[in-house]
This record gives sequence, C-alpha cells and structure tokens, in this order.
Amino acid sequence: MKTKNVISKILILAFVIGFGVLCAFTGKITDPVGTLWSLFPPVVAIGLALITKEVYSSLFVGVLVGGLLANGFSPLKTVDSITNDGLIASVSGTAGIFIFLVVLGVIVALLNNAGGSQAFGRWAAKHVKGRIGASLATFAFGVLIFIDDYFNCLTVGAVMRPVTDEAKISRAKLSYLIDATAAPICMIAPISSWAAAVSEYVPEGQDGLSLFIKAIPFNFYSLLTFVFIIAITLMKFDYGPMRLHEANALKGDLFTFGGEVKDEDEVEYDEEEILDKSHAKVIDLILPIVVLIGVCVYALYYIGQSGGLGFAEAFGNTDATVGLPWGGLITLIFVMIYFIARRLVTFKQAMACIPKGFKAMVPAILILTLATALKNMTGLLESDTFVKLALSGAEGLSNFLPAIIFLVACGISFATGTSWGTFGILIPIVLAIFPVGSTLGIIGMSACLAGSVCGDHCSPISDTTIMSSAGAQCDHINHVSTQMPYSLTVAGISFVCYIISGFVSNWVIVLPIGVVLTILTLFGIKVFTKKAA
Repeated sequence: MKTKNVISKILILAFVIGFGVLCAFTGKITDPVGTLWSLFPPVVAIGLALITKEVYSSLFVGVLVGGLLANGFSPLKTVDSITNDGLIASVSGTAGIFIFLVVLGVIVALLNNAGGSQAFGRWAAKHVKGRIGASLATFAFGVLIFIDDYFNCLTVGAVMRPVTDEAKISRAKLSYLIDATAAPICMIAPISSWAAAVSEYVPEGQDGLSLFIKAIPFNFYSLLTFVFIIAITLMKFDYGPMRLHEANALKGDLFTFGGEVKDEDEVEYDEEEILDKSHAKVIDLILPIVVLIGVCVYALYYIGQSGGLGFAEAFGNTDATVGLPWGGLITLIFVMIYFIARRLVTFKQAMACIPKGFKAMVPAILILTLATALKNMTGLLESDTFVKLALSGAEGLSNFLPAIIFLVACGISFATGTSWGTFGILIPIVLAIFPVGSTLGIIGMSACLAGSVCGDHCSPISDTTIMSSAGAQCDHINHVSTQMPYSLTVAGISFVCYIISGFVSNWVIVLPIGVVLTILTLFGIKVFTKKAA
C-alpha cells in the first residue's frame, strides 16, 4: 500500500512538472494571458491536494501561483490581486450561497437536536433494509431534490447519514452517492438552477430552455451515472480506493483515512433545560424538508418572474444566490417556531444551534472561498481565450467534435473546479461552430454540459464536490480519491457514446448502447477485481 502511494505521488508530481514544461513551450511566462499557462495554477492546486491530502494550503498555493503569473511576478501587485480580485471578490460573489450554507447548517443542527433525524433513523431501520436499500434510498432521495445541487448535497447528507451509518456504508460511499446524484439530476431537470444558468449562457436569438431540454437525452455522462449507481449497488461490489473504505465500514470503521469528521451539531444543555424528545416523529424531519423545498422553489420562481414571465421562463431568469437564502431564512424561522411549539427544543436551545450550524459549515465555506479565488485567478489569465483558440482548430473534424468537446469540457472543469464556469465558456463557442438548430449542435452542447459535470466530479476544488464532502461529513480528499475511478469509468463510456453520436445522431440508438456498455464494463471490472484479489 505504501509503495502504491509513493508511486502515485511521483506520477502526480511528474504530471504537474510536465504540464509546466508544456506551458513553457506553448506560451511565454512573461506573457501568460490566454495561453496554456492560464490552466497551470489549478493544476498545481489539484496536484498538491492529491499529494499532500491537505486542501487548504494546496488551494492557497494555486491562488498564489495564479496571482504571480497574472501580475508578472510583482510582489505588491500579486498581494493586491490575490486580496481584491481573488479572496474579496470570491466572498462578495458567493455571499448568498454562504448564507444558504449557514442557514442549512443551523436547520440541520435543529433537526438533530429536536430528535427528528433520530426518529427518521428509527423508521428507516425498520423499512430500509440492508446496504442495498440504504444506497438506493439515498440515490432516490437525491433524485427528488432536483432544484439545486448545493441544496441537494447538504439536505441528502443530513437526512441519510444515520441510515447509511446504520447500514455500515462508508462516508466515502455516501459522499459518492450524494455527489453522483446532485449535479447530474440538476443537469437533466428543466426546472433547476442549472437549467437557468445554461439558458443564460445561450447566445441571444436562441431559446436557451428549449435547447437545454433537447440536449437532455444526449447528456450521456449524467444519465449513465444513474445507471452506474444502480448497477454497482445491485451487483454488490466496489473497486479502486472505495473497496477499502467499504471493507472497513463493514468492520465498523466508516472513515478509514483522515479521522472522523465529527458531527458537532449536538448542543450541550443544562439538566433543567432538557426536554423529552421521545415523542419526536418522522414528520419532524420530513415537514421541515418539504417546507424548505417548497419555499425555495417558490423563492426561485419569485426572484425570476419579474416582467410577467411564466413558471418555466422564470427559472431561466432566476438567481439562485438570492432565491436559496431567501427560501432558507423563511424555512429556518418556521422550523424554530415549529420545534418550540412541539416542545422538542426551548428558545435558548434553538438559539444555541445558530453558532453550532455556522461552525459546522466553516470548513466548506473556507474551501469554497479559496476555490472561487483560484477560479478568479484563472479568469485573470483568460483561460477562455485559450480554449476558444484551441477549439477553433478542430472545426474540420465535425463528426468527432462532440467527443472532443466532451474531453475539453472535462479538462477545463477539472482544472477550474467549476462546471458553471466551464459551460459558460464553451456554450457560446460550441453553438457558433454548428449551424443553428442542427442536431449535431445539440449533441455538441450536451457534450459540453456532460463534460462539465464529469470534470466537476473529479476535481478536488469543485464546489459541488466540497458540498458533498460536507453533507456526508467525510474527509474531502477521501471523497475525491474514491469517486474519481467511478467517474472516469463513466466518462470513458460517455466518450465512446459521443463518438458514435457524431455519426448516428439519434439518442434512441446511442443511449441504450451506453447502458449496455456500462453494465458490461462493470461485469468485467467485477471479474477482474475478483481475480486480482
């Protein structure tokens, strides 16, 4: 095991150095803007994170490298750029999401302390049977929360942790189930914050929501990820680093590496303040979540419906950074009043949950801040210009373009840690390459969206990946290292499907081929891992 770890670290370090050498050949370090150098900072951050298994310092080093490149290695300009263009801009740009995270943290603390989570756990122990049942229940619950991926990650994690812990499913596997459901379901749901973002990036004169819906059947990575989850769960096996985590979970160790990410939501009370929570029911968990979903959906609609837009159009015009905290705050007030009225918590106990909820979200907020700052540094280096020039040279390979676009989107999303930023860069370029309304153009757009999700899944600096770790209370690097082999397996199959779809532009034919390939691949891996064992 130690030898394998050393070899993997050497390979990662060699890749980072090799990438730097390649950058030196393709662009001057004194003028890195719009060249391959623009992707070097995130490559450094990702490489260090995988080698050191420490994400905070790795992200900061990536931000520092980006600041140095963007400012010609001037110390004062670099500090100013990192502070203003990086950190301050990242906080101000994502303040709404930070508020939503804190509100969700407080709601989760209230649910735990009121006994709602425990009541649901008792119910699930009777009705959700075994590891297969717990895994499929987690997947199904994730599919139901299709409005927003942040909301999905944290809510599913809070609700299903007691269930998967009871079933002896590792936190790494729970993180995977959350992450592999959250972004893909949002990417194929016409009414979601992701659909709204995609519609926003479509050039004027084209119906963004209509194009998004037409692209859904060709979003092979998202759809085949669902097939993969169901198949590997029913086949009862795992491979890669996940295999060790799951084997240890069966022995009672849910974390394997990095120590337990402890749940610190439980508030300590004076003895005279303790209330009887034995009468807590499943409804005490379900009702707050239903209210949260309902209010957030209405909030997203309300924010986007200015000008008399219809329901679907409103979601194409909404702002999730405003709508989600809007809905979260209303839900928080409702939950506090409800639990106090039910005599599950006192007013003092409810107030004590506020700093506890905030504290639980500090690691996720810190990582998200640094990851966004890194994205801002990459933006200063104009990575979108480099990508546009790189893609323009591939226009002659029209039938292979969907597969090429998928790979490019994977690479950008992995390096930058943002799927939204990736399809924001690529969608205008992709739609400009193909004739307006052509089937191949729709496939190309879908390849862009699918690749964005895939790279996002593999990247340790992705916000959704960070949220999945937070939702499952799992060590972040554990989540990244165990999820990557699964994501790459589906990515490989999706790449083959995009090659086929470049010649056979019919999802009714290509998608079933992808499903069969996914199942056959898993059977092959299962046989191989058994022989290797």
